[in-house]
Amino acid sequence: MVGTLVGSGRSARAQALGGAVPQVDRLKVRMVSDIIVRRFGISQKLGDLSIARMQGNETPDAPPRATLVGEWGLSMHAESQRDNEVRNILVDFGYNPVTLLTNMEILKIQPEEFDALVLSHGHYDHFGGMVGFLSATKGKLKKDLPFFVGGEDCFCTRTVGNGGQFGALDRQAIKESNLILMMADGPAVVADHAFTTGKIAQSSFEKPLSPSREKVGIANGFGCFPDKVSPAKNAGEFVVDDFEHEIGTNFLLKGKGLVILTSCSHRGVINTIRQAQRASGVDKVHAVIGGFHLVPPLDDAYFKQVIAELKDINPDYLMPAHCTGEPFYDMVRREMPGKVFQSNVGTLYTFTT
Repeated sequence: MVGTLVGSGRSARAQALGGAVPQVDRLKVRMVSDIIVRRFGISQKLGDLSIARMQGNETPDAPPRATLVGEWGLSMHAESQRDNEVRNILVDFGYNPVTLLTNMEILKIQPEEFDALVLSHGHYDHFGGMVGFLSATKGKLKKDLPFFVGGEDCFCTRTVGNGGQFGALDRQAIKESNLILMMADGPAVVADHAFTTGKIAQSSFEKPLSPSREKVGIANGFGCFPDKVSPAKNAGEFVVDDFEHEIGTNFLLKGKGLVILTSCSHRGVINTIRQAQRASGVDKVHAVIGGFHLVPPLDDAYFKQVIAELKDINPDYLMPAHCTGEPFYDMVRREMPGKVFQSNVGTLYTFTT
């Protein structure tokens, strides 16, 4: 991975996306950790898209406790292929390491095959499983495995609600696992096959949704470095989180268009899609997978604005997950029939050209 080394040498500036956007011939996206576990779902084949859903007992020869687990958290595994070249990327780590590791084992996802790790943003339901995952896979991951984040304030300490502690990303655990921390505040190439959005511009009517609060500074080895974060946030106290560091992970499927893994869409799902289009120079959107962050107290009027924008973008498929509320899911499914599919733990989407 080409980059300008920063600090200790265990960090690097990610390779900028420039020139031709990498394309893939085939893409599989598996929901490793998500909020819903549903049994006996119907698998489907729709032209170039296959949707495989988990059935009853996934491991009949194992004890009853060996079953897929749902939680308030998100993790996705993407396997891409170009000619005979295969790449594997883990996007986010879910809330709980036990959930992540259990589901990975049942789904037969091999950590030693990962070519990159991506963290979408600094919320505990996306990085909570990370430290346990790194501990359990010590010595198994590829040497100098790149770990992508969208900026230094991914590491800031955060609170939610009435001041409830929402964790801080463990920088030391990343270093001790011999990962290379890749700062990707601009669009960046991931494992030769994918690219990140970089910072997501506020280009639509959407504003940052369900903001937490963040505090700049280092305490007890945790936190973000003040000199690497916007001075406006350097207030010495908790300030409203603008999610400036949030990133999406994207693939360009040859002849089909963009497949966008939104993760959480705090910056807005439309803004995330538009940023992927700008970064790649590709307008056609094949699929959008991940959290849309459209939950109460947002109302029908807001949902209708989002759906109008989605219709204008005209993706082939939408796969809402994680923080996408049922009211929005029901509405978008009615408004965009044949395009919307619900994600569950273990659901595997396979896209072909």
